[in-house]
Amino acid sequence: MPSYISSSENRFYTATEISYGQVPAITSENRFPAVKLTARQTVDRLQRRDKTGSRTFAGLPVGIRKQTQFSLKTYLTSWANASGEPGYGPLFRAALGGGPRLFAGGTLGAGSETRSLTFVSSHGLAPGDALVSGNEIRFVSSIMDAQTVLLNAPFTTAPATGAVVGATATYSPATDLPSVSVFDYWSPGTAVQRILAGAAIEEMRVTINGDFHEFEFSGLAADVIDSGSFNQGQGGLGTFPGEPAMGSFDYSVVPGHLGQAWLGAIEEQVYTITSAELVVNNGIDLRNREFGCETPRGVAGGMRNVSMNFSLYEKDDDVTRALYQAARSRSPISIMFQLGQQQGQLFGLYLRSVIPEVPEFDDSDNRLQWKFTGCRAQGSVDDEIYVAFG
Repeated sequence: MPSYISSSENRFYTATEISYGQVPAITSENRFPAVKLTARQTVDRLQRRDKTGSRTFAGLPVGIRKQTQFSLKTYLTSWANASGEPGYGPLFRAALGGGPRLFAGGTLGAGSETRSLTFVSSHGLAPGDALVSGNEIRFVSSIMDAQTVLLNAPFTTAPATGAVVGATATYSPATDLPSVSVFDYWSPGTAVQRILAGAAIEEMRVTINGDFHEFEFSGLAADVIDSGSFNQGQGGLGTFPGEPAMGSFDYSVVPGHLGQAWLGAIEEQVYTITSAELVVNNGIDLRNREFGCETPRGVAGGMRNVSMNFSLYEKDDDVTRALYQAARSRSPISIMFQLGQQQGQLFGLYLRSVIPEVPEFDDSDNRLQWKFTGCRAQGSVDDEIYVAFG
């Protein structure tokens, strides 16, 4: 007897598309954990003005342009395969445009300090790349020479000579935005399976200090392809692809309160953060109004808007006062958050230059909070934000 489909009996995969809307092949390495995928496809609501002899709506023809919107939410989880990007890495690439820059790690020589690292050989790093030492992640702010880098914020302790720096995957902005396909497979295999083709990220959100650290991606897609109504040629496919043979899929979810915050013109660690949210908006525009096409043909990004919202308890100390003065004078500060506190479960985000807005005073609780809202990041060319896993 047929039964209902359990909402937890599904598995998600994602991969970067070589051509827009053309579904790529996937393997078990493309699997990632997700909380929820919402996809909604509608057709243009056209108005027929022909006289039909009555007031009855006569319907619309087949082939009307469609619009597909989606939203995908997931958690920060452990990164088991440090030799390649995380399973949901293609989503970050689609949101920012660049990366991943994979750093395999290295061995440190003599002379390393909390804010500068010296390697025994050429490091091959670039400004914005991430590094992991112990259970902390930092970003390269400048290159001193082929073996020495300067960090955006100091490590808690200076690494010892011979210490090994861990592997990282760093994502940075780029002018062009790639698209991804998102695969949504269900059990049993006879249930309707879906592929979100040509998914372009309009907005990415990183939520900090909730129950868990959350990533949310939303935007527009070219089409929703499903196994129940599949036609040859959709997404460049000859047949609807089956789910890859499942390999090992073991991960840990990172609690939302674990991590570090570094803020200021000269970065200082801030311990009073109560909540924070990173928002990246790409202002995307789909090529979906051209003559002769039923589905979009491509995607282009508009002016990128990277902003930070954060709240903290007000304290009568130099660090907190400096943040307020920077907001009043509209002086740039840098912001770095480390999510997680164990190597293999680290995520870092780094905004090099942010103009803080004057905070709202929230006195609704026992302790006064300052709420900084809409603090926008700036830069020169594709350098206002870096995110990394380590």
